[in-house]
Amino acid sequence: MNKKKYEIVIFDIDDTLFDFSLSEHAALHNTFMEYEMPTGFADMHDSYRAISKVLWNDLEQGKIALHELGVERFRRLFLEHGADKDPHSFSSSYLQYLGKETHLMEGAVEVLGSLTDCQLVIMTNGFGEVQKARLANSPIGNLFEEIIISEEAGYQKPHPAIFDYAFAKLGNPLKERSIIVGDSLTSDIQGGNNFGIDTVWFNPKRKTASKGIRPTYEIQDLLEVVDIVKGQTGAGKEEPL
Repeated sequence: MNKKKYEIVIFDIDDTLFDFSLSEHAALHNTFMEYEMPTGFADMHDSYRAISKVLWNDLEQGKIALHELGVERFRRLFLEHGADKDPHSFSSSYLQYLGKETHLMEGAVEVLGSLTDCQLVIMTNGFGEVQKARLANSPIGNLFEEIIISEEAGYQKPHPAIFDYAFAKLGNPLKERSIIVGDSLTSDIQGGNNFGIDTVWFNPKRKTASKGIRPTYEIQDLLEVVDIVKGQTGAGKEEPL
């Protein structure tokens, strides 16, 4: 049974607190419509997701900068589909639409509302202005002590330097009283492992942990975070997977 109480809870944003699939769908659809490509989403979404996945993995490994990623994914997409559109302006429009999308994951409001006695932190590799806009337009935007954005930190998850940056802002709290919650094994969980804090892998789709990355806890329901943080139950998995 978990007997530890955590005081610092770091949350990822996309697919942890916000439903990124819904946000991306709406923002892409609106951008394609703006650029007079009414079938663009249906025709290109699968390709876009495949291209984007590769580039976000490259970002985590330090192979590409975030501002380059934003344009490069659409450059590759339009090249693949023979679309004569400017990837720079398309990317700018897409990010503006994305900043307006605030679809929360089920249980997000309840979880954060139950952890008001903790220091809550956002840590994201996403585009700073987009993430800040989404948080500001949502009912959870004022609940966080710090919003840590990779663009400002100079490093992205899973690099331990972004955690150093966050912990300096928080007054260097104890690592053993800190935990990170996120959906990505390679970003959130590996980042927590690299820095030496406990981790919660939010895995509602029951994916297989196949990369040798070991979370402290694995959950399918976001509400389980509350019991883990407060040490009130043996929810999740205390032993590595």
